[in-house]
Amino acid sequence: MDIKDLLLTTKRIALVGASNRPDRASHEVMKFLLDRGYDVTPVNPALAGQEIHGRKVVGQLAEAGPLDLVDVFRRSEDAGGVMDEAVALGARAVWLQLGVVNEPAAEHARAHDVEVVMDRCPVIEWRRLGLPARIG
Repeated sequence: MDIKDLLLTTKRIALVGASNRPDRASHEVMKFLLDRGYDVTPVNPALAGQEIHGRKVVGQLAEAGPLDLVDVFRRSEDAGGVMDEAVALGARAVWLQLGVVNEPAAEHARAHDVEVVMDRCPVIEWRRLGLPARIG
């Protein structure tokens, strides 16, 4: 599946590393995804129970399911654990944000038929591909 198909067929996203700080990329990306019609659940143990963009923050990825895609705002070395958990939870895809690359974890995910996008931003890809204002 290519990025365009992934963006157009995804409905539910867990955003790991969500921030309530407007100056953080995860805050901006979450708003962008919500505005495009995605059902986004923010994941951040430090903010569990709070709200970001009107969505309740959960403390663990397992609390965000069922989900199609896991969007990861974590360091590369921390992304592997998130990717393994996404595989175990049956996510269809994992998206690692700009600057986040973990090849061993990506190989493991792909071996379990999970699509992997690394070192990319859905906002940038959406605009580059000229996708519609909203999905579905």
